[in-house]
Amino acid sequence: MVNILGVVGSPRKKGNTSLVVRQVLKGAEEKGASQRILFLGDVIIRECDGCHRCWKGKECSKVDDMNRIYQIINKSNIIVFGTPVYWYGPTALMKAFIDRFVYFNCPENRKKIREKSAVLVIPFEEENPAAADLVVSFFEKSLHYLEMKLAGKICIPGVTKPGEAGKNKAIMDKAYMLGCEAVQKADSKGNIRNVL
Repeated sequence: MVNILGVVGSPRKKGNTSLVVRQVLKGAEEKGASQRILFLGDVIIRECDGCHRCWKGKECSKVDDMNRIYQIINKSNIIVFGTPVYWYGPTALMKAFIDRFVYFNCPENRKKIREKSAVLVIPFEEENPAAADLVVSFFEKSLHYLEMKLAGKICIPGVTKPGEAGKNKAIMDKAYMLGCEAVQKADSKGNIRNVL
């Protein structure tokens, strides 16, 4: 069975990011995936201080929730990264989360993340789609470095009120299909395969 993890980097549990991430998970579940959601605002993730302990294959030196979350990530085949655009970047919650992916740098841990699939959910207030470019680039470069595969993305401009995206059928339909397609493209290890 394919396991999909939705990661919400917004502090709002009923905001646009959460609603769209949930819709991606719904589509994935429809295709037989087991889904789980993680609200970064509910956990304690301390900043990475570059001690490089994890680069030597040892457990992270930080005593927080991330050591438990690593185990959830390891069991997931697809990860949905959801963040609104804050000052043309991801939220502080999401940035701290991604910073701790340094754990996957060493050979022992790299195999735990390599070839997993990723889906991006990026809502933002500005109407100009270019407002999300730096966030998309941040994820694309990070995923490439981690040897993960980008299975799909949805950028949602012009959402200014909490929950507004959930009222847009086109957005919700696209998010649902992203979840379906991510599972169809992934084998049990999360590897992207060619689908005719």
